[in-house]
Amino acid sequence: KQWYQRRVRGGGDSKEWYPCTKLGRLVKDGMIKKIEEIYLFSLPIKEAEIIDFFLGSKLKDEVLKIMPVQKQTRAGQRTRFKAFVAIGDYDGHIGLGVKCSKEVATAIRGAIILAKLSVIPVRRGYWGNKIGMPHTVPCKVTGKCGSVLVRLVPAPRGTGLVSAPVPKKLLNMAGFEDCYTCATGQTATLGNFAKATFAAIAATYAYLTPDMWSPTVFTNSPYQEYTDYLAKPFVKQPKKEVKY
Repeated sequence: KQWYQRRVRGGGDSKEWYPCTKLGRLVKDGMIKKIEEIYLFSLPIKEAEIIDFFLGSKLKDEVLKIMPVQKQTRAGQRTRFKAFVAIGDYDGHIGLGVKCSKEVATAIRGAIILAKLSVIPVRRGYWGNKIGMPHTVPCKVTGKCGSVLVRLVPAPRGTGLVSAPVPKKLLNMAGFEDCYTCATGQTATLGNFAKATFAAIAATYAYLTPDMWSPTVFTNSPYQEYTDYLAKPFVKQPKKEVKY
């Protein structure tokens, strides 16, 4: 009984993040200063807390849709809820998460975590002269999911986002100010429409433009650089017991 009371009363320490991956350890201990270092070496992010560590206060999430899905069983139907959540900092980072669960709240919570794990960098560019900050897509890019094909086309400054409501939310969260869009296929399927737009946004960094032709100077990845540090056993700090 005493243990239970102590556990409940002193539950404030449970929010402490104890990393379970090498990358998490390097991030928490300040070895990796920027999230771009992770993207530079294409290191897989397995913990949502890594994204919170770098972008926590800037990130905003929005539930795009909650839809019921059913499975036929011998006893009838089993209904679950599927949540689509977009997350972004409105300044060059965006993620999309999809989660299915028996309860709506659990589905949304799971979708937010998956959206954080799928956060990608977004490349922005110019329509004409390179004046001011980048404001549109650097070139024409396409993304496809199911029958839905989304094409993003650079637009002049002041155009705004010429788009349907679903891609508009994603483009806005990614930090684009001006963009023309073209969509074909069954765009009423919101999940595929959102995924196709996300794939198109991800393609902005996949396209190699002439200004990126300069020779690449290779450096060691964080795992290589901090090998000796990672070789040491990770000691989990004991929780402080609160005595009453």
